[in-house]
Amino acid sequence: MNTTTQSIHERVALSFARQGMMQHMGAELRRVEPGLVEIWLPYSDKVTQQQDGFHGGAMGAVADIAGGYAGLTITPEGMEVVTAEYKINFLGSYQGGALRAIGRVVKPGKRLIVCTAEVTHIADDGKQGPCALMQQTLVPVPKTY
Repeated sequence: MNTTTQSIHERVALSFARQGMMQHMGAELRRVEPGLVEIWLPYSDKVTQQQDGFHGGAMGAVADIAGGYAGLTITPEGMEVVTAEYKINFLGSYQGGALRAIGRVVKPGKRLIVCTAEVTHIADDGKQGPCALMQQTLVPVPKTY
């Protein structure tokens, strides 16, 4: 990992550690590159709906966070991002395994950043299935902590 990638990873990891909801749900930061972030969400009773499948709210949260952190990787030091809007399509609900959310920057900007996230279910046997697709608009804001 080169110095730039290492500092981007450290920046995202420090911010991710402050995400109380992600910590509560058991989400894991797996990969950070300029313009791309991957987060995994293991199956547990904290992220399910009444039929024991992954809850749409959990899918939306992990997609929002993956896309948001992808956007953070391209913002200047001293800035954070907030989500102004996102649109999500739910494609399927699964039980067991984990969700993998990969966020990517589509259009960087100084005032608005457009990102996408793809959420895929990874079964314990490695089989993959589509869960959700999201598009979001982020706004860079000054870091306040």
